Amino acid sequence: MSETTQLRPAVDGAAGDQAAPGATPADGGGAAPPKVTTLLLVRHAVTAQTGPMLSGRTPGIDLSETGRGQAEAVAQRLAALPIAVVYASPIERTTQTAEAIARHHELAVEPLPGVIEADYGEWTGGTLAELAKTELWKTVQLSPSRATFPGGESLAAMQARMVAALEEIAAKHAGGVIVVVSHADPIKAAVAHYTGVHLDLFQRIVVSPASVTALALSPRGAALLKCNDTGDLAELVPTPPESGGAEHAPATDGTREASDG
Repeated sequence: MSETTQLRPAVDGAAGDQAAPGATPADGGGAAPPKVTTLLLVRHAVTAQTGPMLSGRTPGIDLSETGRGQAEAVAQRLAALPIAVVYASPIERTTQTAEAIARHHELAVEPLPGVIEADYGEWTGGTLAELAKTELWKTVQLSPSRATFPGGESLAAMQARMVAALEEIAAKHAGGVIVVVSHADPIKAAVAHYTGVHLDLFQRIVVSPASVTALALSPRGAALLKCNDTGDLAELVPTPPESGGAEHAPATDGTREASDG
């Protein structure tokens, strides 16, 4: 397949010959290829409540000491990337994680309300052990598209406003590398949307604290480059235009992909 194929990571070896969904070769008339936007979805680092409690949108919850270390670690991993802008869900734990990333790029964190945590309503502040005993928990796990939290929002509404916010900033920063620090459920819902997975299956996606999920977005489609990555991100460094790869398309390597596990 031609190296002019659009919307796929630049890949070494035969495994890279597969184009991403919606990709078509550039025509012979010299038309400019569509801009590929690299969207890096980062889950916030941990707090003292991460795990046993459903913190939701509760204010005043800061990163723990462990979380601050995780935030700096993911910031170091992203430091080599040409990040144009850093957005964050407008609550403490996401903003603090985003600030650690932004410092390496001399950027200010921009709040993005559309990527805030799900509104869990009356579930907010509850322990997962107790919530797991409810009938609604079964719906959330087995048929989340039908789940609405009492006094809160539905998971379908959460997915819709998350995707709308991402689409807006992807268009605003077309061709750039964007960081969005958000939460597990919104990120999982976004991954489901862009990979064509029904929301009822989104619980099969895992998004760990301080992980990076990378998407390539273009008018011609979307491609999932990495999901729940907590390791080496060297392959996300854009390929220089003179190398033959599409500008802003992260270079990947089949061996490294396999080693990610």
